[in-house]
Amino acid sequence: MGEAFIHLADVKKVYRTRGAEFLAVSQVTFDVEAGGLHYRATIGRYPDGRIGEIFLTNHKAGSEAGIMASDAAVAASLALQYGTPLDVIRHALMRDPRGKPSGPLGVVLDQLPRRKRNDRRQH
Repeated sequence: MGEAFIHLADVKKVYRTRGAEFLAVSQVTFDVEAGGLHYRATIGRYPDGRIGEIFLTNHKAGSEAGIMASDAAVAASLALQYGTPLDVIRHALMRDPRGKPSGPLGVVLDQLPRRKRNDRRQH
């Protein structure tokens, strides 16, 4: 059986056009650090404020860590778009013995409530 390749641009096109409301999404981008590596996160929201997509990139294009982070973000985005609550995803991710997130997606999801509170204070 041969391998199947999907271009990331094709995947974005498929889930970004899922429902007319998703075309009007607002986005915010910020940097995080996980495991000593730097990542850039972009969070897309529906007009009602719900999160509809998450993108994660690593500072080194094509790195194994960057690919895994991006894959995790795509899977989380699809789960969110099909109705999975954000807290269910957050609590399913790995954590260290102190309760801190082990991976970049967990770091991003843990920062979202704080970022939303800060956004409200600035307006």
